[in-house]
Amino acid sequence: MTPGIYRVHKPVGSTSFSVVQSFLEETRARPGKRVPVCHGGTLDPFAEGLLLVLVGGATRLFELLHAVPKTYEAEVIWGRETDTGDLHGRAVHEGDTSTLTPEALDAVLPRFVGWQEQVPPATSAKKIDGEPAYRKAHRGEVVELPPSRVYLHQARWLSHALPHSSRLLLTCRGGYYVRSLARDMGRMLGCGAHLSALKRTAIGPWEDPPPGQRLGAHGRELLPWSRARLLTDHDVGELRRERGIPLGAIQPPDWKLPAGFPDPEAPVRGFHQGRLTFLLRERDGALWSETEFRGGL
Repeated sequence: MTPGIYRVHKPVGSTSFSVVQSFLEETRARPGKRVPVCHGGTLDPFAEGLLLVLVGGATRLFELLHAVPKTYEAEVIWGRETDTGDLHGRAVHEGDTSTLTPEALDAVLPRFVGWQEQVPPATSAKKIDGEPAYRKAHRGEVVELPPSRVYLHQARWLSHALPHSSRLLLTCRGGYYVRSLARDMGRMLGCGAHLSALKRTAIGPWEDPPPGQRLGAHGRELLPWSRARLLTDHDVGELRRERGIPLGAIQPPDWKLPAGFPDPEAPVRGFHQGRLTFLLRERDGALWSETEFRGGL
């Protein structure tokens, strides 16, 4: 298993860490230096879909995955808000759904598009005093999380089975909680709502693979929404001496963000002999090393 980003399908019921653990066990079964492994953004146990697993030096790309588009399909259950925002939670509010119509739901959805202040669920992975909020919530402690600035790029209803449920397709930036969206729509409509199912279908250009498959991304497949610069041996030497190199012929991204999506302000990828070896930042008319990947990715 070479360093890179791997796409796997996380099934309902398993945790994101259990998927990472299977990778760790595989790397530790081989003699030699321990290889770092992490996921590129958690999925709740009740959710399924695409999970990115970062192996080796690719773990240093983690923060750069946050600001790219993530696409989800969700089933919203109307008439009940739960304390977790999903089907496993305790009901905290129940309301009348008899007046719900497709037109009413079409009218409420656009109010959540764009940048918003969103309160994460109490059972989220947000940390309080260094501990995930869900651990405190599961111990019965009162959890009050401050709102976070989040971005919903687009959303549309796929189907309705009113007054019981609706299916939703949405694209958002990292850090967005679809459980909170369901909760807030239910409150706005006065009936309450929670999620019964959630599936992450894509992160950037990467789609959810079939169950049981593991697809790796290396070289030019990494951070394809970033511009690129081919590096000579001389360029590599200069960068290692903490010197800037000419801008040169910076190539456009290999994958375009959706129209109107916020700029993730990604670094320039520096490729040497076909491998990602540097992340570069433009400053004072030159490119400077931000991160070096010894051996390349």
